[in-house]
Amino acid sequence: MLKPKDILRINKIISKFKDVKILIVGDLILDEFVWGDSSRISPEAPVPVVLVERESFMPGGAANVANNISALGGRVYIVGVIGKDERGQILEKLLRDKDVDTEGVISDSERPTTLKTRVVARHQQVVRIDHENSLSINDGVNRGIIDYVKDKIDEMDGIIIEDYGKGVITPKFLKEIIPLAKKHDKIIIVDPKEEHFSYYKGVTAITPNRREAEIATGIKAVDNEALNKIGRRLIEQYKLKVALITLGEHGMRLFERSGKITHIPTVAQEVFDVSGAGDTVIAAFTLALGARAKMIEAAHISNFAAGIVVGKVGVATTSPSELKARIKVHSWQA
Repeated sequence: MLKPKDILRINKIISKFKDVKILIVGDLILDEFVWGDSSRISPEAPVPVVLVERESFMPGGAANVANNISALGGRVYIVGVIGKDERGQILEKLLRDKDVDTEGVISDSERPTTLKTRVVARHQQVVRIDHENSLSINDGVNRGIIDYVKDKIDEMDGIIIEDYGKGVITPKFLKEIIPLAKKHDKIIIVDPKEEHFSYYKGVTAITPNRREAEIATGIKAVDNEALNKIGRRLIEQYKLKVALITLGEHGMRLFERSGKITHIPTVAQEVFDVSGAGDTVIAAFTLALGARAKMIEAAHISNFAAGIVVGKVGVATTSPSELKARIKVHSWQA
């Protein structure tokens, strides 16, 4: 339970978001939505025929985390790879329109911009079509990303690694970036890919969901004791300061290297769509740490932010004013 003095300090931390600079490195994805109606089955195969009414695009993957940080008032710089294609141009423009610095985005003619197309008919997703090259980026692109990070790291308050398994985050890359961040005393927070946990040894924190944490440790979270064992194992195995495990409707659990474990219940009033909630969590958590919040304060802030976005339809973001208002309402209800 948050006390009035805790809420006052959290509000001050949120007010400092505008002064925080975060560098995001990871897999850039363009999300395309094809909206339409369907009233018949194709005579060619047992699939619905969708009459397209409109199309829309949104930043996805690491780009959506950047979108969340910008919406929360932070200053965000993104590093990653797009193709030299129309999709890449669309994604880069979307990011610039959201006040994201795209100077570190590299165009690679050898790979396409990752595109996830979702066909939605009558509010139901009918099919998802992926265009991607998930092979590791070439040495030249890898060097370009590392050089950009080296050039910018002194200015940054924190680094987010967004690993969607699309080829940007590799052991070779992290072997340079993690020691670099430590040398400059920068926090480095990772949104992990379950099969890549061995890459992240020595980062500040990871923010897996329950399933990812189970896969990483080989332990099934059948009860609180098992979940606590998972958290402790993550801390020890990967030399972390913190593991923040998100638990959906059950909130989140914060594990600190000191041995302290804190369960934070969800504050979501209604849940319409959990899409992108993990992106909101890592964005708010890292921004708060960049604003010099304690780990537990950053976790509470990210929990409030996630509670807001799951109450909205579609991949959504929240703002500092909305976040403060939600915390205020919670304090009254408590």
